[in-house]
Amino acid sequence: MLTLHRAALVLPDPADPTAPSHADGAVLVRGELVGAVGPYAGLAAAHPAARVRDWGDALLTPGLRNPYGHWLLERAYHPDPREGVGDEPVPEGLTGERDETRCGASARRGLQRMLGAGVTAVAGPFERASVRTAVARSGLVVLPGAGEDAGAGPLDPLAVLPLAEAGYGRVAVGGRADFAVFAPGAADAGGAAGASGAAGAGGPDGPRAGGCRATVLAGRLVFRRR
Repeated sequence: MLTLHRAALVLPDPADPTAPSHADGAVLVRGELVGAVGPYAGLAAAHPAARVRDWGDALLTPGLRNPYGHWLLERAYHPDPREGVGDEPVPEGLTGERDETRCGASARRGLQRMLGAGVTAVAGPFERASVRTAVARSGLVVLPGAGEDAGAGPLDPLAVLPLAEAGYGRVAVGGRADFAVFAPGAADAGGAAGASGAAGAGGPDGPRAGGCRATVLAGRLVFRRR
């Protein structure tokens, strides 16, 4: 099935200031891969049978990388909502923990919350078998070797990093369809001003922490804010 993801601004590569952006743009997803990127009108005309997901005034960018995965999933504890203590990670809540079932459940909750922040790649290493299994089943890209040195950090990379640094990869034809959709930081999300503002978290149109509307992983819509 073909799916067109339409957004007010499509920013395929926030890390490259020379990369083109597309006002009223779209990404065509074919299975797990990106089939095309460009203006919505042209892609819709070329693929009239494609299902359309219209994200309105949103910003569509590559998904984010979380460099704090080792700490977040192997050392911090992610409470179950039924515990009534909120959903923020409990620092060092898994340090010394031997119950792999508890560790795996915590990791699954942490991964779901990462997806809700627009994360599509997470840094390891992951030493616990239960955590490795949870990460593998999540479908997130694993970035080896970086997370252990990053130390503690938030589930949402945009809380501490500008989009140009937090983004992982680029939305490119033939690449895996991993991307995120964010609420705009300001009303104007089009043209060159929107593209330059979106490149840094401090820009007027840049996405903010907690602003993820949807996350697509290997072509699948794995999170949608209700």
